[in-house]
Amino acid sequence: MTLKHFLKGFGIIAILITIAPIFAVDYWWIRVFDFPHVQLTFLTALALTVYFIKFDFKNEGDYAFITILVACFIFQFIKFFPYTTFADEDMLKATDNAKNSLSVLTANVYQDNEDMQVIIDAIKSSNADIMVFTEANQRWRNEIYNAIKNDYDYKVEYPLDNTYGMLLYSKLELVDPQLKFLVEDDIPSIHTKALTRFGDTIKIHTIHPTPPMPQHNPRSTDRDAEMMILAKEVMNTSYPTIVIGDFNDVPWSSTNQLFKTVSKTLDPRIGRGIYSTYNAKKFLLRWPLDHIYCTKEFRFKSYEVYTETSSDHFPVYAEFSLEPERASEQAPEDVSQEDLNRVNEQIKNFKSQ
Repeated sequence: MTLKHFLKGFGIIAILITIAPIFAVDYWWIRVFDFPHVQLTFLTALALTVYFIKFDFKNEGDYAFITILVACFIFQFIKFFPYTTFADEDMLKATDNAKNSLSVLTANVYQDNEDMQVIIDAIKSSNADIMVFTEANQRWRNEIYNAIKNDYDYKVEYPLDNTYGMLLYSKLELVDPQLKFLVEDDIPSIHTKALTRFGDTIKIHTIHPTPPMPQHNPRSTDRDAEMMILAKEVMNTSYPTIVIGDFNDVPWSSTNQLFKTVSKTLDPRIGRGIYSTYNAKKFLLRWPLDHIYCTKEFRFKSYEVYTETSSDHFPVYAEFSLEPERASEQAPEDVSQEDLNRVNEQIKNFKSQ
């Protein structure tokens, strides 16, 4: 096979991967192509560069091929452009005199991970006000609790052996914490109010929906429905809200974008960076799957991915200030009826399975 044939073969694959997620179907082998936009963009740029350097354009087919490949590059780049420093920031910076701050740590610990100490060290060094752990079984619950029990008075624990166990620990007082099973009886989520140090009430939601993969779910229907159910709940609340968890989805996917739009939340990564968290073991296959979204009352102080981990996910630490008096300065647009219809349709699709 010649280099030119190889590049054209790659170009055809790139085109197919680019257009596949456009179709509104939820099969895993379509939805999985939401993930590699960053990698595909760089590979497409490399292919274009080599093609321009090595070959002359001799016929209409060459021009058509390059034109389509350039269009794919642009489409791919636009997808993740908001998560670069060239884009405008979604969440504005905290004001200099902001005092009502809170910090969050979230980590998928990887249930079968035997090297617990690395995660424990990250927990202790973060000293976060709110900590959420996914894929936690009873063994992980015991280790984490024993390491932090003197510092965290409030907790919601639901360890499981099916990789969907969830733990929440808080220095802030939790009010009416609830475990919910939004789509499946063995997929928990945590929903609670919390009192800040200045007496303000906020809401916290944590989720870990199943991924659209053949060994889990052949379709993304369950994951999408869980996100949409929560999006509507956040949209209708009057409390400042933080949503935390491993969504098993990237922020630029159509599902995640719809969640963000309908929940009217802000993404602290927009305008600052991609902050990939998975796969910690494979540098070339990394995507941001762990998320922290906030409503307009919160402002940005810091956001960090901890690169020391024994899990297949990197932990994420973030700090925000609560400034409801300035919420209007970064208020998202109102939710359109079209977007609401899309949300309701995804929930309907799940219920009709």
